[in-house]
Amino acid sequence: MKLVIVGGGGFRVPQIVEVLSQARTGTGSHPGLVVDEVCLHDVSTARLDTMRAVLRDLAFPSSPRVTATTELRTALRGADFVFSAFRVGGTCGRVLDERVALAQGVLGQETVGAGGYAFAFRTIPAAMELARAVREVAPGAWVINFTNPAGIITQAMRTVLGERVVGICDTPIGLVRRSSAALGLDPARISEVPGGPAGGEGGAGLDFDYVGLNHLGWLRSLTVDGSDRLPALIGDDSLLDHIEEARAIGVDWIRTLGMLPNEYLFYYYLNRESVARIREEAQTRGEFLDQQQGAFYREAAAAPERAGELWTATHDEREATYMAESRSEEERAGRREEDIAGGGYQQVALDLMTAISTGTPARMILDVANSDAGGAGPDGAGTGALLIPQLREDAVVEVPCLVDADGVHPRRVGALSGPELGLVTSVKACEELVIEAAFTGRRELAWRALASHPLVDSVNVAKRVLDGYIQKNPDVGAVFER
Repeated sequence: MKLVIVGGGGFRVPQIVEVLSQARTGTGSHPGLVVDEVCLHDVSTARLDTMRAVLRDLAFPSSPRVTATTELRTALRGADFVFSAFRVGGTCGRVLDERVALAQGVLGQETVGAGGYAFAFRTIPAAMELARAVREVAPGAWVINFTNPAGIITQAMRTVLGERVVGICDTPIGLVRRSSAALGLDPARISEVPGGPAGGEGGAGLDFDYVGLNHLGWLRSLTVDGSDRLPALIGDDSLLDHIEEARAIGVDWIRTLGMLPNEYLFYYYLNRESVARIREEAQTRGEFLDQQQGAFYREAAAAPERAGELWTATHDEREATYMAESRSEEERAGRREEDIAGGGYQQVALDLMTAISTGTPARMILDVANSDAGGAGPDGAGTGALLIPQLREDAVVEVPCLVDADGVHPRRVGALSGPELGLVTSVKACEELVIEAAFTGRRELAWRALASHPLVDSVNVAKRVLDGYIQKNPDVGAVFER
């Protein structure tokens, strides 16, 4: 089996290869996943060389064969799975996304609001090129999209690849696992399929209800043998202390909601505070990563014999400082072990890959189309009904799914209502304007998308932000100069 990683000079590659190396010996977290070749694709030869040096230095036993190329179609030939994990414009682009918005008093986070839309504008053309190349060279391959903003990019790529592209994120399933652990339950049970085969009734055991968009969703129930345990978790201060989202957003608001929000809702519920915190910091997150990763790639290129050691140190620092602006001052220096125990994006991607390739059913939270008819039986969504009826059929949503050899089967979710429904419909409408703007190059659609976002409070500010992105980032400017 062949896996292609598009963005193969990127930072997650060693984590993926380590798991695949263990799997080839029947050990580790994915013992049934046997990959013969990992092909790294990147536009940068230097980054590919550095990542191969890291892998040589780490020397994972029984590693699959690792190849590398800058030619996309060469990489894709014979692919069974493709991980889309590239970053157009690199960390320098992220810095511009942040600073242009912050200069106007608007959040510049890379996946939420204005910053996320700038990221999408410059990424969608490359994502569509990848989608067309996969359709041409490897039409039977599954594309697992890491590339942010994941919901937007997945929805754009689906216009070419349909259900063969699936978006992933580690935050929703991580929230469910941490909640289970806080209640004294085994987090591994989250992946088990209720009632046995995919599509079966979810009776006894552990089950949950989660719904929303990528980086905008809520865990609304966590049932054990038919009894919802989430209210007990929300009502107990000592238990909520184990939930990073509750500590960041605030226990009182969590209890007012009566459900647990995705961590990225910090930027919606505490927008003023988050912008103020980011503006007070000496560096934005993008500037920190640009400096940190720039230093890593320079040092690893200069001393390839130490590349693995350098990568490990850089990775540990990166994990410890993730979303630091959402944490109190006393917790800024690092994250609790329980907060990072979910395994990250690569864990979700490999879980999905394993379920499809081995046929062993698994339960996951994935980014799929609102109308996906992959479900089967009374618990599936294969009745033709929309997962969120207020959204378009092709809207990509984030919901629990059952995955097996036949693909991805979204499960029915409880109805969204009230402010949560309003927020989801508003943000999705903006995302669809972003996609259309990137497809057509129409600047007025991009302005509407930015001006209509809940975190942008003035159409004039939105216009200045858009003009700033077009003027300062050639990758964004190229989209609107056709």
